[in-house]
Amino acid sequence: MPQMFHDPIHWMALIGAGDRRALAQAITLVESTRPDHRDRADALLAALPSDPGRATRIGISGAPGVGKSTFIEALGLHLIAQGYKVAVLAVDPSSTRTGGSILGDKTRMEHLVRAPDAFIRPTPSGGTLGGVARRTREAIALVEAAGFDRVLVETVGVGQSEVAVADLVDLFMLLAGPAAGDELQGIKRGIMELADLIVVTKADGELAGPARHAAADLMAALHLARPKYPAWSTRVIITSAITGMGLDDVSGAFTAFRLALEASGDFIRLRAAQNLAALRSEIQYGLMDQFLNQPGRQAQLHDLERAVAEGRMTPRLAARAALHN
Repeated sequence: MPQMFHDPIHWMALIGAGDRRALAQAITLVESTRPDHRDRADALLAALPSDPGRATRIGISGAPGVGKSTFIEALGLHLIAQGYKVAVLAVDPSSTRTGGSILGDKTRMEHLVRAPDAFIRPTPSGGTLGGVARRTREAIALVEAAGFDRVLVETVGVGQSEVAVADLVDLFMLLAGPAAGDELQGIKRGIMELADLIVVTKADGELAGPARHAAADLMAALHLARPKYPAWSTRVIITSAITGMGLDDVSGAFTAFRLALEASGDFIRLRAAQNLAALRSEIQYGLMDQFLNQPGRQAQLHDLERAVAEGRMTPRLAARAALHN
């Protein structure tokens, strides 16, 4: 990296001034697993300004085929037209051979990626539970420091636990297709309870009718779910990325959600819970790193994994053997 990026104060000043190259380099640094990069990343993050809380963090999930990228691009352009700066952290499934990002959201959001007030960052999930990259939290902090006030975190959405993204964001939005009413039994109750907003996509042309039926079925199902907050009831909104229908309602829901939680005091508690979740996550990953960096641990773990795979040892006993030897 250029010499100017070795001074964290100067680097953070560049990010705050809107330097996209500096922002991209910073996210690359915090995602690195190299020990020397981790030390520099810690210094950079220590130079972050205190969070003024202006940005709203929005998690977006949905099954493959629901049209996440198309919807996010349309929503992002709509938000920009309203005067917001939009960052999209699109967490892609990782290649099992290279660990790289294989979907490439930048190529699927060709209009949004060219918008001056948008920043799109595809990130490989690395197999992390919930489809959220380990360093997504730090990427969120960096784009907020760069002045982006609507941060959209798109998850893999392949049936993994969505608790991971719910711990990162303020509002959790679930995208559902026009056939969601027919597939309601396949939508886990847990993810319904996590959702603060449910958006039915592709409500245009021949799918307009099915989308309305799906929305009605989802609304009925929400009556069985326990509300997350006394001040907010989960909404169902019908949208079309092609016609723009419903996008204003989605944007309005972001604002209404934030105002409702701030008025009730829940927003402060929500951000505190995010920080505590980050602490627990860092401890978990840190302990795993310490474990694997001890002499002989890599070889021991390899042997234990082989014993478990061959059925010679249960996972529980293997874990106990690793931790007590």
